[in-house]
Amino acid sequence: MRVILGYDGSPAAAAAIDVGATLFPGAHGFITYLWGPPFASEQVRRRLWEHARNIDTLTAAVEREGEREAHWVTGLGVSLARAAGWQAEPLLERTFAGEGTGLVRAADKSDADLVIVGSRGLGGSDAILGSVSDIVVHHCSRPVVVVPHPMLSVEYDALAAGPVVVGWDGSTNAEAALAAASRLLPHRHFVAVSVDDDSDPPAPESVGDARVTRVRVNRGRGRHAHAVAQALIAAADEHGAALVVVGSRGRSVAREIILGSVAMGTLHHCHRPVMVVPG
Repeated sequence: MRVILGYDGSPAAAAAIDVGATLFPGAHGFITYLWGPPFASEQVRRRLWEHARNIDTLTAAVEREGEREAHWVTGLGVSLARAAGWQAEPLLERTFAGEGTGLVRAADKSDADLVIVGSRGLGGSDAILGSVSDIVVHHCSRPVVVVPHPMLSVEYDALAAGPVVVGWDGSTNAEAALAAASRLLPHRHFVAVSVDDDSDPPAPESVGDARVTRVRVNRGRGRHAHAVAQALIAAADEHGAALVVVGSRGRSVAREIILGSVAMGTLHHCHRPVMVVPG
């Protein structure tokens, strides 16, 4: 399995490596750092500015020192990934695009089976899920796992052997989500959760070699999509899920607003890793 993992040296990115290696042991991990403007940390730029003779020497020095920083960051990520059991190599991408767009391009370039990103983004900022992670989920043509940070010990403990909860509504998108999850995690037990709709076709009892338990839960009160997402999250907590899987209804912005509701609601509120499988 070829996995692209966005890494920026932050604790959230290190946690994403640990979670990814536990969920997908033995994978080949491309530890990806997106090296973009201003090409060096603020502290480095400040020091260089003090000694720069002109703008040209400053620009050259910033790029030189920034590249050294970038190689150091990716090397650190690779060391963590190898220690966690992955066959890992660095993937340093110089990009002028946004970090989310750059990660999507890196996934396509390396023909990855899966993308993993921390919910706090790749830029080391404290922005909520909505920038890097949202862009990757909306535009990536491959399954994307978003790892929340921080996770509690009970959520970490579930990673090794907990079941995989899959949102199920009988649609082709739900079928694609279940199929992708069973392909990427072939030895897990799956729990297909149908939220408060008796008209949904039942989930299959097995997919490949994986056994599927079918569960129907009530969505409770409130806006439909929000209530469905909360019911799915509650089911994941009840079953001690290692991962929650939801299907996407497409990648265009207009379609994502429709998806938005359930899949994005699950992403924004779940404290366990969530995989979004594109339609």
